Amino acid sequence: MLLENKTAIIYGGGGTIGGTMARAFAAEGARVFLAGRTPDKLDAVAGEIREAGGLAETARVDALDEDAVNSWVDSVAATAGSVDVSVNAISMEGLFRPMIEIPVGDFAASLEKMARTFMLTTGAAARHMVKQGSGVILHFGGSDSTNHSPGLGNVQVGFDMIEAMRRQWACELGAHSVRVLSMKTGGIPESFPDIPETAQFRQQIVDSTLLKRAATLADVGHVAAFLASDRAASLTSTQVNISAGALVD
Repeated sequence: MLLENKTAIIYGGGGTIGGTMARAFAAEGARVFLAGRTPDKLDAVAGEIREAGGLAETARVDALDEDAVNSWVDSVAATAGSVDVSVNAISMEGLFRPMIEIPVGDFAASLEKMARTFMLTTGAAARHMVKQGSGVILHFGGSDSTNHSPGLGNVQVGFDMIEAMRRQWACELGAHSVRVLSMKTGGIPESFPDIPETAQFRQQIVDSTLLKRAATLADVGHVAAFLASDRAASLTSTQVNISAGALVD
């Protein structure tokens, strides 16, 4: 198993992406700790993992609360003995409209929330990883310098900011054998409700790819587990593109 005897913490573990990664990590032998603000969703994912024979624990944690994040990560390290993988997959508030239409205060506040949660969650894990001399911090979303689509508001700007932070974290943590990576997908049709209102958008995602098939949730889980494993030991400070050619590097 790729992640046998590893400990993985996942913020937003009850969500679509976080839950997918949690299931994949557990299937590869990791003990997963799921954090979020909705206990019912966390418990549902943890229940599926346990039914499949995996190990999962949950905690209600606000990823914007410094004391809550640090306390929880410290408790995980004390319980499990290490923090080997940290993923922040919490949902961001997207202001999908032209930037000229967004109030300055709303735009600044949205970016402050993004910066705060990634600083807190990465820093909390990094402190333990530096001490143990190993670890993987994985971001989801990535940046696309070729994207010139209007009306994305704070979304692409937020991803670009997170990527800049990822590069700096990787630079500072590399000497301690801590790897920092991002995944980008170009959109996952499965993550949108299967209703008529989203049909056109889901098809556009597929049509934009070179392979004429979009990334799936299974793809996300499989690649995330590989990146978190020692088989990807030479990868850090980079984005891993699983967009099926929708985003061309």
